[in-house]
Amino acid sequence: MPGWLTLPTLCRFLLWAFTIFHKAQGDPASHPGPHYLLPPIHEVIHSHRGATATLPCVLGTTPPSYKVRWSKVEPGELRETLILITNGLHARGYGPLGGRARMRRGHRLDASLVIAGVRLEDEGRYRCELINGIEDESVALTLSLEGVVFPYQPSRGRYQFNYYEAKQACEEQDGRLATYSQLYQAWTEGLDWCNAGWLLEGSVRYPVLTARAPCGGRGRPGIRSYGPRDRMRDRYDAFCFTSALAGQVFFVPGRLTLSEAHAACRRRGAVVAKVGHLYAAWKFSGLDQCDGGWLADGSVRFPITTPRPRCGGLPDPGVRSFGFPRPQQAAYGTYCYAEN
Repeated sequence: MPGWLTLPTLCRFLLWAFTIFHKAQGDPASHPGPHYLLPPIHEVIHSHRGATATLPCVLGTTPPSYKVRWSKVEPGELRETLILITNGLHARGYGPLGGRARMRRGHRLDASLVIAGVRLEDEGRYRCELINGIEDESVALTLSLEGVVFPYQPSRGRYQFNYYEAKQACEEQDGRLATYSQLYQAWTEGLDWCNAGWLLEGSVRYPVLTARAPCGGRGRPGIRSYGPRDRMRDRYDAFCFTSALAGQVFFVPGRLTLSEAHAACRRRGAVVAKVGHLYAAWKFSGLDQCDGGWLADGSVRFPITTPRPRCGGLPDPGVRSFGFPRPQQAAYGTYCYAEN
């Protein structure tokens, strides 16, 4: 054996030959995942409305020339919304989210995205993509907001909204259409509702904890689905989602008409609360008030965190509703909302 062919050298040669052979054979192990971008340790980032959220994206090494592109994957739509592009030195934002987004730049390999003043519509899936003209690669993360889902129907009764009207109705009540994952989370936390409602993805569903004949049959509990629906023609209720408040909700007692309720809130530097405000105050601030009060949409509701006799008649916490009384009926107080 020649002097240069030592045993360690022979082993390295055989390992090299084995690797080349498997690459030629198309061995899946020879095609690893991203090698410039490090896989995220946590793929779901939790935040709440008004907070500053950081979506981590870190390079293991940098190619000679590259760009990083951040985008948001829109639910139910086959498109992505561009947020920001950087070449490592300069960054440019795009669209409404781009004005609140910036690169963290904690170190030279840091391509993380920072979103200030998180809004309800910011929840969803994001993509950090490295573009170097040869082997583009990306990692995906999900921004998840703490929140509460509430069913909503107008004063005209149930099943009045097409998809676009449902979307607008939620926005008018300080919310947005809930996603399927948000509805599922609400179901695991106790939401049981027998009226079908639109979701953000365009599907129509309703959550059932206690299976019963008038509510999808006596099968197993779960999320019932109506399948694909026509967004313009078909009409249902809405499932809305809202998150923590920047202000506070408080109750003004009295026997007020709806117009008197608006005046009472204005005198206190506030406005009549929206339905989403009341749900958020109940969920995140523990608001508990056994008195019906006017809300901005003309409904009368009250929040209960500690169920008790003669206070809604139901064993579980929640927001109770008296429906939509006549606006001239002077029988209720009002819930006001004031920004901090």
